[in-house]
Amino acid sequence: MKQTTPYKPEHKVRIVTAAALFDGHDAAINIMRRIIQSTGVEVIHLGHDRSVEEVVNCAIQEDVNAIAITSYQGGHNEYFKYMFDLLKEKGAEHIKIFGGGGGVILPEEIKELMDYGITRIYAPDDGRELGLQGMINDLVEISDFKTPSLILPKGKKVADSLKEKNINTIARLISFAENQHTEFDKLFSPLEKSKDDSCPVLGITGTGGSGKSSLVDELVRRFLIDFPEKTIGLISVDPSKRKTGGALLGDRIRMNAINNERVYMRSLATRQSNLALSKHVNEAIEVLKAAEFDLIILETSGIGQSDTEIIEHSDTSLYVMTPEFGAATQLEKIDMLDYADLVAINKFDKRGALDAVRDVKKQYMRNNNLWHIHQDDLPVYGTIASQFNDPGMNTLYKSIMDKLVEKTGVDLKSKMEITKEMSEKIFVIPPARVRYLSEIAESNRAYDKKVDEQVIVAQKLYGIYQTIESITNSSIDIIKTGLNEDEILAIENTQEDKEFLKLLFAQFEKVKLNLNPYNWEVILNWKDKVQKYKDPIYTFKVRDKEINIETHSESLSHSQIPKIALPKYQAWGDLLRWNLQENVPGEFPYTAGLYPFKRTGEDPTRMFAGEGGPERTNRRFHYVSLGMDAKRLSTAFDSVTLYGNDPGKRPDIYGKIGNAGVSICCLDDAKKLYSGFDLSHAMTSVSMTINGPAPMLLGFFMNAAIDQNCEKYILENKLEKQVEATFIEVYDLKALERPVYQGKLPEGNNGLGLMLLGLTGDLVLPSDVYQQIKKDTLAQARGTVQADILKEDQAQNTCIFSTEFALRLMGDVQEYFIEKQVRNFYSVSISGYHIAEAGANPITQLALTLSNGFTYVEYYLSRGMDINKFGPNLSFFFSNGIDAEYSVIGRVARKIWAKAMKNKYGANPRAQMLKYHIQTSGRSLHAQEIDFNDIRTTLQALYAINDNCNSLHTNAYDEAITTPTEESVRRAMAIQLIINKELGLTKNENPIQGAFIIEELTDLVEVAVLEEFDRITERGGVLGAMETMYQRSKIQEESLYYETLKHNGEFPIIGVNTFLSSKGSPTVQPEEIIRATEEEKQFQIQTKELLNKANPTKVENQIAILQEAAIQNENLFDKLMEATKVCSLGQITEALFKVGGQYRRNM
Repeated sequence: MKQTTPYKPEHKVRIVTAAALFDGHDAAINIMRRIIQSTGVEVIHLGHDRSVEEVVNCAIQEDVNAIAITSYQGGHNEYFKYMFDLLKEKGAEHIKIFGGGGGVILPEEIKELMDYGITRIYAPDDGRELGLQGMINDLVEISDFKTPSLILPKGKKVADSLKEKNINTIARLISFAENQHTEFDKLFSPLEKSKDDSCPVLGITGTGGSGKSSLVDELVRRFLIDFPEKTIGLISVDPSKRKTGGALLGDRIRMNAINNERVYMRSLATRQSNLALSKHVNEAIEVLKAAEFDLIILETSGIGQSDTEIIEHSDTSLYVMTPEFGAATQLEKIDMLDYADLVAINKFDKRGALDAVRDVKKQYMRNNNLWHIHQDDLPVYGTIASQFNDPGMNTLYKSIMDKLVEKTGVDLKSKMEITKEMSEKIFVIPPARVRYLSEIAESNRAYDKKVDEQVIVAQKLYGIYQTIESITNSSIDIIKTGLNEDEILAIENTQEDKEFLKLLFAQFEKVKLNLNPYNWEVILNWKDKVQKYKDPIYTFKVRDKEINIETHSESLSHSQIPKIALPKYQAWGDLLRWNLQENVPGEFPYTAGLYPFKRTGEDPTRMFAGEGGPERTNRRFHYVSLGMDAKRLSTAFDSVTLYGNDPGKRPDIYGKIGNAGVSICCLDDAKKLYSGFDLSHAMTSVSMTINGPAPMLLGFFMNAAIDQNCEKYILENKLEKQVEATFIEVYDLKALERPVYQGKLPEGNNGLGLMLLGLTGDLVLPSDVYQQIKKDTLAQARGTVQADILKEDQAQNTCIFSTEFALRLMGDVQEYFIEKQVRNFYSVSISGYHIAEAGANPITQLALTLSNGFTYVEYYLSRGMDINKFGPNLSFFFSNGIDAEYSVIGRVARKIWAKAMKNKYGANPRAQMLKYHIQTSGRSLHAQEIDFNDIRTTLQALYAINDNCNSLHTNAYDEAITTPTEESVRRAMAIQLIINKELGLTKNENPIQGAFIIEELTDLVEVAVLEEFDRITERGGVLGAMETMYQRSKIQEESLYYETLKHNGEFPIIGVNTFLSSKGSPTVQPEEIIRATEEEKQFQIQTKELLNKANPTKVENQIAILQEAAIQNENLFDKLMEATKVCSLGQITEALFKVGGQYRRNM
């Protein structure tokens, strides 16, 4: 690997790094920002999902040299051009723009963007040619220039520009203070006498990792609400690296409230060792005072015990710490407890928090001789800044504002009403249950140990039984009580060894006392079980319905191929182990499968689609399902929808509408998307790959299904005139166009679902009729919504709400499902697929996914739900790669889940069954020799089908370079069909049972998963581990390991790093790029605008009802079912942000 020496910049270079809007792919930009930082640059990192306006405003406020953006989610042309235009419009065209997006940004697009003015877009070939450090050297060298001069409009004075709060002027003056002090003195000295010094400064300092950034963000949010006309300036200081001179200025990534025109923020590097403040911080404060901000907050980097520098620069000081300070004597060493006006003990949910408050109050009282003040009145507050609307934060904010008024006399009297509540963590998992994963591991290991013990007993019994048969030279029948005593006695009368036989019989009865009666039943009934599978017809029941299945199929050679093959074991120990750890499909522990036989007439094939507007995706769905009895539709949504937004004209949104997924923002979109498919039919199921805004999309889907059945009722009862009258009232009288399906209906679409476009059934039908249709529909609809928020935080980044609120929404959906008896729809698809796509190996994928699943179980139990009612609504989603462990991922998952649900949680058989969908690995699709991808996909599909997955999606070979075409989708589906229809061995439904390597792998993977459960428990369970980013770090480490082996050739990949073609197997460029058309984008925007015009009053009412329900802790999904009839996705998202909080990004 080529080693490149880092470039050494001549000037102090500052660069903003981020991932583009609605783009959660932050792994690449994280790697880049680390290398940029180690090259001596001060990096302001914003993280994923950042709009152009956010990035540009940050770049100007921070007065950076350059912006570096990754964009992997499409819309890059509009995004980068808009950024260039906005910088130019705001007088910051000197800021360089760099970008990259792997193969997503095509060579001709790179040329077009760079011709437009983008400094450089890096292509994959640049990475191969230059290496990562080489690329960064190029970027930093181009960005290495002196801070430009301050240019003001003719006749405009610096003082006037500052008072207008011109961010360019403010930012440039602070830069001059840092880099060109002579220039600063020249411009700023004349303002010294006239500037207003009345602006108060709040100094916030504390230990590293105490959550100062989150706490500052919460203070800013409250200030903006409390004072709608006031402005606030922030100065945040982070340490410089002594070795390189670089710095990570990372406070902005944690802040959601600062993206407001009334807020200015500037990040400073200390540019000196062992100090918490920059030596230029005083000048920065003076500049903000000259700009007449109403409040200035100065936040230091993490400090040591003796650091008190903050008090020299602030009117009021706040010291932030955590409960984890060690022994109480450590408090005597903290100098800030002598000087701080207020103390916040943040992360108050940590163990020992109440003791910490007591000790800190005592120390504060001693240090400040406040013996006359009651401890409850001391300015020491417990806070949980990461928790939305935390009462402790409310109290702290009010106390800070009161102290500022008291000390400075400033006109900032807070109007916020507070209660005396202390911070109290809203626990997702009760503290007493934090060991749940280790308890599951212990329970499952105990089961395995018991099995081993019982196998030994059974084997001994079989030995005695064999000895009796050998001595008597006859076959002995076994019965429920053991051996047939009459038969034995009869034999004894004819044998010379009567005494010995009596001894054996007594020993048999003695040993049998140690065998569980259930296990004796297993041995006793084995021959009957074998016979049931030998008989031509096997009969079983599903939900009280009797099903008859032929047990064999005939091959072309007239062989009778059994659907289920059973072992030919004779020894009772072997039989018992097999029955208790493997068993036939449909019986505990469900290792081989959930149901006795696969469903005939419904292969596990899923039809995956999502592009453009709902009409285009609807046409694709009808194309891929044409002629198939079962319609199993999987929906991919565009990134605008994934992040809970509406389509819009703003360029950074506009470019992403309908790209890499379908654009859905309202009920009408859902109706058009699934039109022509009977959503209540037993052979139709719909899967929706969406997480953050999943409850809203689920509301759209359910209402679309309900309105389909209303449409059937209207046609059956000839009520079309009522529909027409309603259209006239809602649209025609307001001079609004009626909503329509764009273009012709595709073959197979009978128009079902389109009659009520723009209306809902309750506007046309009597209430009692509508409610009955709604009840019936909810009971009939089949499908899955992903909605797995834990995985999003760990791997994929499409979280939009605060984690606690997102989990509350999930719980509300499940409670609604229980109340309305929604039995055929999965409320969550607990996903390992995206964990694997982020780089996890198969064992980690399985362990993290199951641990997330058990976390949902614990959470729902803590809310009082019945495990037997919510257990069947849970489903799973795994990736299948080519690694050996993938051949057993399903069977291990089923086995661990079943044992835990039965033995640990006491769940019934239906809740013990782990149902999962498999998608072949997207990560294993390569942009070189793309034809080879179908070979990989075929092997992965074979793994999945052999392991009895419940449904399967096979990726198209060209997905490595573009949205799949109809031709490539057809080939991908053919892979499954050929395996299921043509491959002879798949006529058998348990083909991998009994293979030594499969049994060995099953044991190895199961043991590894349970060990991972223990490691997660050590970190406080899944949520505790997420706080320290354990899962994310583990995934990234495994990804790096794979990429390293792939890069150096130790891990061979055919057509990529070995067996290259004569041309070197170059990266394939797509011949056709499938993207949303201008017409589709415009139509989506018009659909949203029409919705707003048709129902303005209803929208306001539903938003108010929704927010009030959130505040009153009522079931939100119940209200969402109504809100989704008239509100757009973006309207609901914005409304819930205000009552549930936004997701806070992590570094």
